[in-house]
Parts: sequence; structure tokens; C-alpha cells
Amino acid sequence: MTDVGPFGLSVRDQALEADVQAGLAAVEEGLLEATKSEVPFITEAAQHLVRAGGKRFRPLLVMLSAQFGDRYAPGIVPSAVVVELTHLATLYHDDVMDEATVRRGVASANARWGNSVAVLTGDFLFARASHILADLGPEAVRVQAEAFERLVTGQILETAGPQDGRDPVEHYLDVLGGKTGSLVAVSCRFGAMMSGADETVVDVLTQYGERLGVAFQLADDVLDIASDSHESGKTPGTDLREGIPTLPVLRLRERAARLGLADDIALCELLDSDLTDDARHAEALRLLRAHPALEQARRDTVRYAEDARSALAPLPECAAKTALVELCDAVVHRAG
Repeated sequence: MTDVGPFGLSVRDQALEADVQAGLAAVEEGLLEATKSEVPFITEAAQHLVRAGGKRFRPLLVMLSAQFGDRYAPGIVPSAVVVELTHLATLYHDDVMDEATVRRGVASANARWGNSVAVLTGDFLFARASHILADLGPEAVRVQAEAFERLVTGQILETAGPQDGRDPVEHYLDVLGGKTGSLVAVSCRFGAMMSGADETVVDVLTQYGERLGVAFQLADDVLDIASDSHESGKTPGTDLREGIPTLPVLRLRERAARLGLADDIALCELLDSDLTDDARHAEALRLLRAHPALEQARRDTVRYAEDARSALAPLPECAAKTALVELCDAVVHRAG
């Protein structure tokens, strides 16, 4: 039994373990090849986050989903490279928008080279992903294009905020479905689709990926408040400092509006103040870590992970299904 992929997922089946390890190794090679340029500086910038590591969550899902068809089909590894390149590109752009200074335990690209280089490097990765995608056929291009549209739409909706009268929590969960769920769903879809799995299986795994992706991001929301930089690989409270209303903050505001407790209102006022001030930021983190809103966000994470697990019910029992179920548990464990 060996730990494979993110969160130390334990794969108990030797054949599955070998397949997944081989697939992820091939993806790693593909990522390095896809991020090479004739211009050495572009190669350095494009490989900055590739070489920093990462969970390779999406390629792992491609590999596991491919187990329900021909797991050696030629399109599986390239499709995993596509989804990871797309994910990496969004990280370059996100760090510019968030003015983040740390990513995966290293200086963010924008902190190292400036915003313009970071944005253009993200664009370079999108271009390389499209180049690989073109060889996978028109259906793969369409699936990726639809997912990318949802991803960008989610980012825009997050920036714009909820319309008047819209429940902020519902709005936020819709945002996550676009920003994170869409690409995780495509990871599962590509793995099953490229392996030639039955269309019913493809649909089941796509639904699973969508729900797991939201749970994964909700766990990140909890970690942004609850963890230190060593655990998360980035500066704690980054979203908090930038005023991005993640789920723990939204649950706090919901509770403050419903109960009108003085401590809740005071914490909301602190969050509305200038959190670029280190002392205020530290105090806000301390109070949120002890607040019931954080536990509510954990419960929301569990709910989405359980929904993902339930989606797998129609699939036949096998080692790959067991591993996908365990990923639901691993996501919840991340959130504490």
C-alpha cells in the first residue's frame, strides 16, 4: 500500500497503484515538455510552478477515471497535461488578482517577475494547453472550451458579487461550481472519455468531479483561515486580506445578520476594516479560527464531499471506485 497523489491517498491495489504512478510520471514529463520555450526566460517562468510541485489533483482524477475503460488509451496522459496546464495558468492569473506573494511554498510569479510577466506566462500556458488539446479531437476541444467558459464566468461572478436580493452563500457556491468544479469535472470526464468508457460512466464521473471540486475549494477556504503557511503552501488569510468573501466569512455575516450578537457584529466590522494592517489581519484570523462560522464551513465541506461520494453509487465496485471514495474522505480531512 503506497501513498499516491494528493493528501497521501492510499492505493491498496498494486495494479492500480502501478498504473496511477506511471500515469502521473508521464504527466510530469509532459508538463515539463509543454512548458519549454526557445526563449530561456519563458521556460523559467512557465516551469516556475510546475517545478514547485503541487498536489496534481486533477491529473490523478484523470488516471483514476480512465480505469473504467481502456486505461492505456493514448489520449489519457495528454488530457491530464491539458487540465493541469489550464489549472496552473489560472494560478498565475489568480495570484496577480489577489496580489499574492507565495504560491506552493515559493515566491509567486508576480512577486518574482511582476504582474505583466505573470499574466503573460499564464496566457502562454493556456496556449500550450490548446495546442495539445487540438490533437485530442473536436469533442475534447468543445468540452474544454465549455469548462473554461464556466471557469472564467465563475471568476467574473466572484469579482462582481451577488445581485441585490441574492443569497450570498448560494451565489458563492455557484461561483465555486464554475471556478473549481468545472475543471475538476473535466478531469474526470476526460479520463473516462479518453478511455472509451460507457457514456453513463462518463456522466457519473463528471457529476462526481463537479461535487468533489466544490468540496475541495471549500476545504481550501477553511485552510486559508485555519492553517499556517507550512501546511497550505501559501500565506494564511490571503483571501481575508484581499477582502474576498470565502465561506467562513459568509457564514459569519449570515449569523451576524440573523442573531445580531455584538461579538459577531464587531468581527464583521473588523473584517470590513483595512486588513493590510498586520495587527488587524492577525486579530481577524485569531477570532475567525475560534468562531462557529469556521465549523459551519467545515460542515458544508463534508456535505459536498458526501454528495460526491453518493454520485459514485452506480459505478461497479473496483479498486478505482474505492480510491475515488477515499478522495472524498481525504478532502474532508484537509478541512479538519
